[in-house]
Amino acid sequence: MNKKVYTVIVGTGSYIPGRIIPNDFFLNAEFYDPATNKKFETPNSEIIRKFCEITNIEERRYAESDQVTSDLATYAARDAIETSGIDPETFEFILVAHNFGDVVQGILVPDQMPALANRVKAKLGINNPSVLTNDVTSGCPGWTTAMIIADAYIKSGTFKRGLVIGADVLSRVADPYDRDRMIFSDGAGAVIVEALESETPVGILSHASRSDYDQNMLVMGISANPDNPKGYKYLRMLGSKVYAYALSTVPGVVKESLDKAGLTLTDISKVLIHQANEKMDEAILSRVFRLYGRRDYDKNIMPMTIQKFGNSSTATVPTLLDLVLKDKMEDHQISKGDTIILTSVGAGMTINSIVYKMPE
Repeated sequence: MNKKVYTVIVGTGSYIPGRIIPNDFFLNAEFYDPATNKKFETPNSEIIRKFCEITNIEERRYAESDQVTSDLATYAARDAIETSGIDPETFEFILVAHNFGDVVQGILVPDQMPALANRVKAKLGINNPSVLTNDVTSGCPGWTTAMIIADAYIKSGTFKRGLVIGADVLSRVADPYDRDRMIFSDGAGAVIVEALESETPVGILSHASRSDYDQNMLVMGISANPDNPKGYKYLRMLGSKVYAYALSTVPGVVKESLDKAGLTLTDISKVLIHQANEKMDEAILSRVFRLYGRRDYDKNIMPMTIQKFGNSSTATVPTLLDLVLKDKMEDHQISKGDTIILTSVGAGMTINSIVYKMPE
């Protein structure tokens, strides 16, 4: 058989901020209804209870006040470098997926110049001037988008090794008067990818994507509090529409990626899905199984971190991958030769699904 070039992951890392924010943190918050711009009459304790019931988020992590997104990205990258033992001077590209750049505590202006990829390169102390640095902004699916780009880089023969990071600090861009702010958190995940020649398919086997536009699902808008300064825009989400969109579209994209790889759901060991809402993710998985004629499924196929970490956007999937590969999630393992799915949805809207086979 002729050998082909595949993109394989040779190191993973993550950074989970140490600042734990439990749901009780929001008991004294002022929540406004974005539809009416008036305060909710429902007590915060009841809002929080219902929020936890729907999402299963009990706590989330926030970055320290002196940390910015590129710091978190750098910490995750260092973890991946340490895991792999690879010399960072051998990287040929660095892709950093994020959404708002380095948002400094108390300053609601995204800072994306220079690019975060350049900042991470500098913070890692990489001297190689030939490294291609590029940022990817694609909402919560940013890291999976960056992985698809990295796969194209490698399979084109242009590059042989690179660093792909997903990092976000959403706690500083969410509307402080919107109850949906409780979903968002901060974090970073990173992988090192490289080219591998193989006679048998390995690494990234296939991927599928879908993009749509709806200006009301996820936007940057003025605060739900009409008295808040109008000069700033905050991350705003219409959760019910996002939920409905994800359920109707993500399963088909996942199946398309499996079809492209010539596989079915029975070939998959784990589904690593963007951690946005546990009930939504379970409903998506259930619908994927239905596409294969199955009404029952083992929830153990889908590890979840959302209960403790919340939704850290681009960081959720690479963080989840790192934790499982390092046996840091009870009852979840990924072994050599396993085939997994990496999938994400968000950003009004983008969906990616990647089929990945672990090297033997």
